[in-house]
Amino acid sequence: MQIFANLNYDFIGKRNIAILCSVIFILAGVVSIVLHNGLNYGIDFAGGTLIQLKFNRAITAEEVRNALSELPLGTYTIQRIGEQEHNEIMIRLTQAVEREVDKTPAVMVTRTLKKAFEENAFEIRRTESVGPTIGEELKKSALGAIAGAIVMILLYITFRFEFKFAVGAILALVHDVLFTVGMFSITNREFNLPVIAALLTIVGYSLNDTIVVYDRIRENMRLMHRESFYTIINSSINQTLSRTILTSATTLMVIIFLYFFGGEVINDFSFALLIGIIVGTYSSIFVASPVLIWWRVFDTQKSRSKGKRRASA
Repeated sequence: MQIFANLNYDFIGKRNIAILCSVIFILAGVVSIVLHNGLNYGIDFAGGTLIQLKFNRAITAEEVRNALSELPLGTYTIQRIGEQEHNEIMIRLTQAVEREVDKTPAVMVTRTLKKAFEENAFEIRRTESVGPTIGEELKKSALGAIAGAIVMILLYITFRFEFKFAVGAILALVHDVLFTVGMFSITNREFNLPVIAALLTIVGYSLNDTIVVYDRIRENMRLMHRESFYTIINSSINQTLSRTILTSATTLMVIIFLYFFGGEVINDFSFALLIGIIVGTYSSIFVASPVLIWWRVFDTQKSRSKGKRRASA
């Protein structure tokens, strides 16, 4: 299905502006991470205890904080989950204190709140507890999973196309991951294991989009061998644009519904996918493809330099 017929937009001509925008956004994300002293790691990575409660009647975070003020819980945060009428509160303790089974932070909190709010019953929606050592191990495993995926993709693209294609694909994937992580820091969203799963999904999605463009470039290099390399790449992007938009639009519709109606548990996961799919489509056009242009320019200049040295010799 062709949405655009005979489209000839100069995408490659806008590559420098696009790269400048990408650099600005990524640097903004890096600055945000530095200012926040790192990412806002969830329980999975930072360790601690998370308790999510749903009360029958309206309640405020301040009321819960006052009820817990006498407990030896260390540093903790209390925030509302969802709409105000949902009456859901999430309590996050920064450390999972090692105690007896009946004196764990979760038990102490729920027991105290039951006494403090006898006329406002609640149900426990979720309880999670991760020690700091396990959190560090999960963090290393997550980074290893992303790094391993990128290395395998590098080998796959090199085998299927050429090394210069692999470099373009990897730069596009790194761009997508950095952009998404930066957005999590700028918006101060929680960075947890579901977000890592979303990042790996983004890597796969972006790679698929890039391979579609690369396939058309390789095909056009045979069919349009008399045209300049610039024209070949630009034509290839235009020819695959309809498919790219259709695929991205249908995927985005699902992700948008997940983001707005999927609930608090998968909201961060949906947000990562929402950003990643948009940026992944963008990087296939303005990052992965222009790398081939720059590589060709570099090879041409290198060949000319060799020719001049031989001529002078």
